[in-house]
Amino acid sequence: MTEPAVIAASRFGLGARPGDLTVITANPRNWLLQQISATPAPHPAIAARPDMQQRIAALPDAKAVKAGDVAKKQLRDGLRTLYLDDVSALLTAQLDTQACFHERLVQFWSNHFTVSGTRPQVLGFVGAFEQEAIRPRILGRFADLLRAAALHPAMLLYLDNAKSVGANSKLGAKRDKGLNENLARELMELHSLGVDGGYTQDDVRALANILTGWTVVRPGVGERLMKGEPGSAVFVPALHEPGSKILLGRSYPDSGADEAELAIADLARHPATARFIATKLARHFVADTPPAALVAALEQTYLQSEGNLAALYRVLIERPEAWDAAPGKMRSPHDWVVALLRGFGTVTALPGERIVAALKTLGQQPFFAPSPAGWPDQDTAWLSPEALIARVDFARASAVRAGDVDPLRFMSEVAGGDVGEATMFQLRNAASKPEGLALALLAPEFLRR
Repeated sequence: MTEPAVIAASRFGLGARPGDLTVITANPRNWLLQQISATPAPHPAIAARPDMQQRIAALPDAKAVKAGDVAKKQLRDGLRTLYLDDVSALLTAQLDTQACFHERLVQFWSNHFTVSGTRPQVLGFVGAFEQEAIRPRILGRFADLLRAAALHPAMLLYLDNAKSVGANSKLGAKRDKGLNENLARELMELHSLGVDGGYTQDDVRALANILTGWTVVRPGVGERLMKGEPGSAVFVPALHEPGSKILLGRSYPDSGADEAELAIADLARHPATARFIATKLARHFVADTPPAALVAALEQTYLQSEGNLAALYRVLIERPEAWDAAPGKMRSPHDWVVALLRGFGTVTALPGERIVAALKTLGQQPFFAPSPAGWPDQDTAWLSPEALIARVDFARASAVRAGDVDPLRFMSEVAGGDVGEATMFQLRNAASKPEGLALALLAPEFLRR
């Protein structure tokens, strides 16, 4: 049976650093509970990153970009620099943090509400989205997190709501582009109700109309219409579809910006949302096929607490299902790299360019999920022959760069006494320390959490 301290550090956290297991062993559950008692101050690397408004202000405006190639290149280079610095800051925070359960929760919710750099227009804003919409709210109510994520400028740009126009709005007849349903669909399918949540295409269209008018202030775009700080989300009445809307059987009277607020709050309290969020949390922290009893307990807590996220995490910590099972989750490439660097005692990330290159080779470039569904959370996504070969190559190179790290000591620091005889035999009989360390990085006890 896996040691409780190892479960706390790896299944709930980001992997143990040298000395962590000794500290955690005294009371693993309490170690986790302390991390959800209050929102910690952001890591200095994260706190130093510019906000959305500062990012927009530093980039060429739309008029300049349309006018010439120099501004286009400046925009591309500026967005990429922001992105690479975000990646480096994130990895530094994950390597250096003592609140690694809290940091894993940030990662979970950031993936749940994916804003991906695969769309060039948001490449430089993915870090701001995580910093502003996700981090401050993961211990609060799901309704507040859902609202902040859905109406953040980066999400409005990523899922095209910034250019969605009601057909019967004041400007609808004058514009070539009309209603866009992307945000509405993903808000129900991926962020709240789930694909089996009972909504129809009519509901998608109704929610899309409810969301019309929510856009982003951008220098050189609709300056007479949009009043506010560049880079901020605003509601523009002239773009909003007038009239009442019927969503999931409820009528929403014509009330402008309040329509989205009310609809999002209703989605958050829907029973299908409780079931969907409960299942995703249980799958992420316990098993690809989550225990039914754990899902039911999380679902009940969600409904009783009105979506209090800290209450859900306490259920996870307290339920036996999270502690009794053998390691059941394959570490994703990102998790694996963070865990091995933490195991080496690394506290400062490499430059963003090198991190991106490494994780891209492993199949999980940071902030680059292939779709709004985010990165998959099941073993099959990471077990292809190509993926495993890439890990072997990375493990060998990492072991050589690690220098004099002793493989037996490394395994003791990251896995405690949970190392099988087969693995111990391989480590003891390795031809060299780098070879032994590479074997440790590829051992089942380290590949899984």
